[in-house]
Amino acid sequence: MKILCKLGWFVSLILAGVIAYGAYVVMVPGHTAPSSDGRTAVLLAEGERDKVLGEMRVLLETVQAISENLAAGNVEAVPALARAAGMAAAAGESPAMMAKLPLEFKTLGLGTHQAFDDLADMAAMDPEPLEVLATMSQTMLNCTACHAGYRLAVEDSTQ
Repeated sequence: MKILCKLGWFVSLILAGVIAYGAYVVMVPGHTAPSSDGRTAVLLAEGERDKVLGEMRVLLETVQAISENLAAGNVEAVPALARAAGMAAAAGESPAMMAKLPLEFKTLGLGTHQAFDDLADMAAMDPEPLEVLATMSQTMLNCTACHAGYRLAVEDSTQ
């Protein structure tokens, strides 16, 4: 019986290692290639690329709308605008597409969505417009870091 128990533990350990390795292969490197401009090209199907670019445009439009409202002194509009770009906006992404994104890209993207939720919470507490602007400026550092390190490319094309 002791031999069977040890064998069971050994098989369990091997399976855990295989699962951990598989999770690493799927979650960490993503589907990438070097790019001629020094950034990492994230290789996606055309529709996936369009979806990610569309999401980025929504984030940029949100920043513009928040900036416009802050310039007008309308802090009351910010919570709803920021919340719309928060984590709820990232829900429902395709697991297959998410597996193609490198871990740092996912970390920056999800961190940005979370930062918009945090901005919404902060703006709901009726702060000064410049406080909201400073917080949004910190959030934008995720955007600039991501765009400095990555570009989106259609699979089978790294240029």
